Amino acid sequence: MTFKSSLMFAKSLIFPRAEKKSSARRSLWGALICIGLSIVPLVVVLSVSNGMIQGMTDRIIGLSSNNIQAYVSPKLKDTQTPDSYRAYAQQFLDVDGVLEVYPEIGVTALAAGKKMRTGAQIRAVDKDIFSKNKAFRELFTLIEGNYDDYENQDAEETSSSLRMAVIGQKMAEMLDIHAGDTFRVITIKTNNGKQSPKLTSFTVAAIVSSGYQELDALWIFVPLETVYQFVSLDNASYTIMINTPDAYSADLVRIQRELKAQFGKYMNFYRWDQVHEAEFENFSSTKVMLVFIMLLIVLVASINISSAIVMLVMERRKEIAILKSIGATPSGITFSFIITGMTCGLGGLIIGLPFGLLAAVNANQIVTGIEKIINFFARVGYLLKGVPADEINAIKLMDPAYYLQTIPVNLPLSQLLLISVATVLLALLVSIIPSVKAGKEKPLDIIRKA
Repeated sequence: MTFKSSLMFAKSLIFPRAEKKSSARRSLWGALICIGLSIVPLVVVLSVSNGMIQGMTDRIIGLSSNNIQAYVSPKLKDTQTPDSYRAYAQQFLDVDGVLEVYPEIGVTALAAGKKMRTGAQIRAVDKDIFSKNKAFRELFTLIEGNYDDYENQDAEETSSSLRMAVIGQKMAEMLDIHAGDTFRVITIKTNNGKQSPKLTSFTVAAIVSSGYQELDALWIFVPLETVYQFVSLDNASYTIMINTPDAYSADLVRIQRELKAQFGKYMNFYRWDQVHEAEFENFSSTKVMLVFIMLLIVLVASINISSAIVMLVMERRKEIAILKSIGATPSGITFSFIITGMTCGLGGLIIGLPFGLLAAVNANQIVTGIEKIINFFARVGYLLKGVPADEINAIKLMDPAYYLQTIPVNLPLSQLLLISVATVLLALLVSIIPSVKAGKEKPLDIIRKA
């Protein structure tokens, strides 16, 4: 049996000339549709999870640690004034690959607003960081106020109305404050071995959002000069954010080593993937688990091909017997049924992949539409139960407290290609056993039973 003959027989199995009812053919088309339907959520999950992880990663790197973060000893004399601290950080620019440096002082504090108090991280940075730093400029969205008052404030002024701060949107909501309002920051100072609270008032110059509430709920940005003048630095951490051409480049290790070699006496240098190792391991494990579950769905759908081929073999036993009696080989018959199974898998892929990509690109609109439908029926249900309308909270399918406010979509072409190959291979694997059995059918036994 030639290769061409096997292809022709496979074609007749998939598209028979006789228009008669066939349970096997319906099962084959059902398996194809099931594979297509299973591909859609797999593509959506992969694209959305990639986009989410990439979006969170960009914000954590760009707004928190930058590509490399230096932890400076607080006892270093160069950290005692803002100007000397800046001058010390500028030395890092001599290392090949270092583009920008941003000295920073971090202080753990308690922020008090109109309604409540919440833990906060004071980040003392350069006043012009929101315009100078590319990540700050692109990833932060200005919600209220402006940066002008923040950048032009005079650190020598003692009036609380002139001590400006920039805070995250989530913190502003928790403290119930807006641009122009005053809030208090409580830090701990040590005097003769005794600790006591130190209260400092700030005015909100601007409210910003990174799109990631976990970050927006923590940070209070103040100028370096301000933190030296008014905030207790007894428990402060001194760090320098170091920017390089590419956070994902292998050259990052070389830059880290050179920084350690030249300045490692009074500080430690860590790459972003070391500083945030726990977060990124969590992101990666979550993504792997989601993709694994989706692949199991594809595998279950592919098993339908095996049962469809078994039914197809039973329906076509007479044809198999006739072909074998005129010289068809077992391997030729087997190959025809394998082609049929692979074609079914390929057909499901051709149907599912475009729909999956379309759903992924419109993920935000789909989630918003589903939320509206769910909230409509939930609201009707609560109202029928007598719950007051103002006490009904909206249901969020993707709570922005744990995810980004908008779902970024990242279409990974290499991974989509891997999914396509894996789907066809799964179809091949589940087709082998019933196809081999079809090749082993004995024509004499079939004809006798006919």
